[in-house]
Amino acid sequence: MIEHENERIPMIALRGLSAFPSMILNFDIERPKSVAALNDAMNGDRRIFLLAQRDMGAEEPTEDELYSVGTIANIRQILRMPGGGVRVLVEGLRRAKMISLAAVRPFYKADVEPLTDSYPPGAAEECEALLRQTKQLVARFNQLIPNHAADMMTAVAASTDPGYIADYLAQNMHIAHEDKQRVLEQLDPVARLELVNEIVAHENEVLEVEGELRQKTHERLMANQRESILREQMKTIQYELGMGEENEAAGEEEEYKKKIEELGAPAEVTEKLMKELSRLSKQGFGSAEASVIRNYLDTCLAVPWNKSTEERVSVEETRRILDEDHYGLQKVKERILEFVAVRQIAPDLKSPIICLVGPPGTGKTSIGMSVARALNRKLARISLGGIHDEADIRGHRKTYIGAMPGRIINALTQAGSNNPLMLLDEVDKLGSDYRGDPSAALLEALDSEQNFAFRDHYLELPFDLSNVLFITTANNSSTIPAPLLDRMEVIELSSYTDEEKLHIVKEHLLPKQRKKHGLKARQLKLTDGAIRELISSYTRESGVRVLERELAAICRKAAVKVAEEEKKTVTVKPQMLEELLGPRKYKPESSAWAKPEVGLAHGLAWTSVGGVMLDVEVNVVDGMGKLELTGNLGSVMQESARAGLSYVRSRSEMLGIDPNFHRTKDIHIHFPDGATPKDGPSAGITMTLAVISALTGAPVRPDTAMTGEITLRGRVMPIGGLKEKTRAALRAGMKNVIIPQDNESDLEEIDPDVKNALNFILADNIDSVLHFALDFTGVEPWKPEKTEALGPIPASPPVVPDRPAAVQQ
Repeated sequence: MIEHENERIPMIALRGLSAFPSMILNFDIERPKSVAALNDAMNGDRRIFLLAQRDMGAEEPTEDELYSVGTIANIRQILRMPGGGVRVLVEGLRRAKMISLAAVRPFYKADVEPLTDSYPPGAAEECEALLRQTKQLVARFNQLIPNHAADMMTAVAASTDPGYIADYLAQNMHIAHEDKQRVLEQLDPVARLELVNEIVAHENEVLEVEGELRQKTHERLMANQRESILREQMKTIQYELGMGEENEAAGEEEEYKKKIEELGAPAEVTEKLMKELSRLSKQGFGSAEASVIRNYLDTCLAVPWNKSTEERVSVEETRRILDEDHYGLQKVKERILEFVAVRQIAPDLKSPIICLVGPPGTGKTSIGMSVARALNRKLARISLGGIHDEADIRGHRKTYIGAMPGRIINALTQAGSNNPLMLLDEVDKLGSDYRGDPSAALLEALDSEQNFAFRDHYLELPFDLSNVLFITTANNSSTIPAPLLDRMEVIELSSYTDEEKLHIVKEHLLPKQRKKHGLKARQLKLTDGAIRELISSYTRESGVRVLERELAAICRKAAVKVAEEEKKTVTVKPQMLEELLGPRKYKPESSAWAKPEVGLAHGLAWTSVGGVMLDVEVNVVDGMGKLELTGNLGSVMQESARAGLSYVRSRSEMLGIDPNFHRTKDIHIHFPDGATPKDGPSAGITMTLAVISALTGAPVRPDTAMTGEITLRGRVMPIGGLKEKTRAALRAGMKNVIIPQDNESDLEEIDPDVKNALNFILADNIDSVLHFALDFTGVEPWKPEKTEALGPIPASPPVVPDRPAAVQQ
């Protein structure tokens, strides 16, 4: 072997490929490193070192993950592809051995030593024998794979160079990558050809075995086909003799006909099913179309066209069952009782379509189940959360493979009645995509003027849904499409008060969890104080789901005590809760200050888990009139702050404020709990009063909370969620609550214990509450003309005897 001087050239790591000298090879390059190496070679002498990597999965192989012998090649042509890839055509020049990796970034560069073939002395006869063997093996290979490249035999016959023939066959035959690398690393041409002959001989043996297996499979298939032909001939003979499957088909047709006649379906349905039965009789017994028709007939026969349950129309009994299952929820109960009362007088009344909207865990789904029991109707529940396909509602046309009816028809079939209570859960979480809009498919079903002829795509028959009582549930009505919402009667379910939760625990949740954990009433008892402490210190939710889980934890702890310590009774008191459930998760909400503070005001906010206190802090410092808003505020809240500031500027002279404060003072408005996003306009009055307090030096009353949207003119606009907000004010120990004048009618919806414990001040303009909310002792602002209230402003809130311990101050 002749020694050559080492050289450093760009390198590309090949995955599953090997390049050979004197051979043309084209391949695609996508890795950035390889593209960079190719570009460097094109800018130089167009030579590149091609080296195969051992692990094809390695994205950036190390030196140990690369073979040592590769090929120096000349780049003949490149074609840049869309997306940054490159297709390259190279010609192998000579073998080379990688001495070391000189660089890995921005592309591979290798120090290589060129290699030269070394012929052994006196190998002419052996070489000629190998060439003859090679021709025989390649000829046999072409016989076993007739579609293989025809020029392979020509290339072998035209050359007498064993090294070239070995490289040619290794490059162009489909052999293992490891075998190709072995051929590439062999520098003795005769030994290389001998190695290739061994590989080709092995491939021929494998191909011969594959051919034998293929022949056996073909013969087996021919035998099966022959058997199938003979069976068909046998069926024909049996038909001529009046025996076999034809009689079975006739019996099946009679059975279907009897079922259709007994179905009692409308005339249009009966006619359609008879036509399908006629089509079935004309099909072969085992044909695919016959199977589709049978599935269709079975589905239609299972639909309760004429089956209904006898409805209970007793108002008294319905009221008893609803009260037995649920505490509170008066609006829903009243609406159901109204329906039953009218139904008792007018039996042909169309069923209402009711939508229950409220926070999670407030009993929307369970009230639907109770209504079904109260009315003696079957329950058909459909969960709509996450549905994106319109066919889920209306079904697929039966021409498709695997077609089936939609969820509405399936629910009716499972209920076995055409007048069930259909509970459509999470209607606000419907989605839509390229497969259609499920909410649009519900429009017909939830329209009492159209649903008497609801058509499912699979059935293609009208079904009367007017007898179905639809109740839908949602957490947020704003995400329900307007056309769908317009078809439903919305009933809002607010969050439970602590007193309501107390009753729910005592009357429903605790007995349920006792039974679930095998405890009797005498074995586990909770005092009212323990239940109140559990509600206020271990849960913070609108409903009672978390509360029920905490009760389950207490039941498990009690079960351990009963089982291990053989205690007959476990009585849980407030001081025992930390031992059973760990430290308190929530501290009693209290934002009252010991004395009035300047620039601090109490706001009220509504969240998905009920009302909360929302404090606002304002600082005024010398500056250039910059307004800073912090606390993770949304765009609407920021606009409210700017509107309030504009109002303050318009009242600066009356309030005794420097008219140029917006140029000489920086105002910073901050809402604590910055990790929680906040938005909405109802904090406008709170921010405005806090800014006035900070600018005038008049402190804000610490026992007063407020809510209302502010306008540039100082008008206080109505807000929502007043029931939950006032509940939060009571929990925090507030005595007075400032609310918009237009929300006066909403006070009727507030719980009596909250209404009796708080003093409400109605405000149509912020000017009317300045003297009430702020203490102007020592300052001389503009005097408002009047302060609207629901009575005289008391020095302290009315005493409520049964006020929960969790909100006592």
